[in-house]
Amino acid sequence: MPNLIYIADPMCSWCYGFGPELSALLEGLPGLPVEIIVGGLRAYSTDVMDEAMKEDLMTHWKKVHETSGLAMSDQAIEQPGFVYNTEPACRAVVAARSIAPSASLAVFSAVQHAFYVEGRDVTRANVLAEVASKALTAAGFPIDAAAFETLWSSEKIVMATHADFVQTKNWKIDGFPMLVLERNGQLDMVTSGYTRMPALIEQLQMLVDNSPQA
Repeated sequence: MPNLIYIADPMCSWCYGFGPELSALLEGLPGLPVEIIVGGLRAYSTDVMDEAMKEDLMTHWKKVHETSGLAMSDQAIEQPGFVYNTEPACRAVVAARSIAPSASLAVFSAVQHAFYVEGRDVTRANVLAEVASKALTAAGFPIDAAAFETLWSSEKIVMATHADFVQTKNWKIDGFPMLVLERNGQLDMVTSGYTRMPALIEQLQMLVDNSPQA
């Protein structure tokens, strides 16, 4: 059965902007599985965000807002000592995937909402545990925040997250979001970067029409 592979990072602004387009696509293709591979946009960063970094980031965020129309709060990055390390948020998605692959996109979206809309610091374990456990529970996979944080902190999940980053590098992907169609081991790119839903449908249709099985 075909499935989509979504290579992204929950703290990537263009991934956030792309969210509604992906959701619209999936609503029109009920039952199509989606596997998330987390890319590690700024994984393991230790640099405290200074004003120059903030200005650069806000330039990107402004473009995302203008393109997508989505609200974007800078409350999280304005917190003193904020470090833009995307590994913890990526690890929350991987932890959710280990519990319920079908709910990993819901957790991915919930982390995005917490960061970009609510302005919460999703580099923090307690914030991620609260956000992810609520999203998983709402999706029918109940888990409390403490249990999720224990899983998130485990060596197994730390290593699985790192493995996603390695896979992304092996695929020579250095920009997000990227959406790939997988069929019988064959990988075909649907989009690299922000793309609106009608164009996604057109690209998927073209891939199907050009398939050797078509």
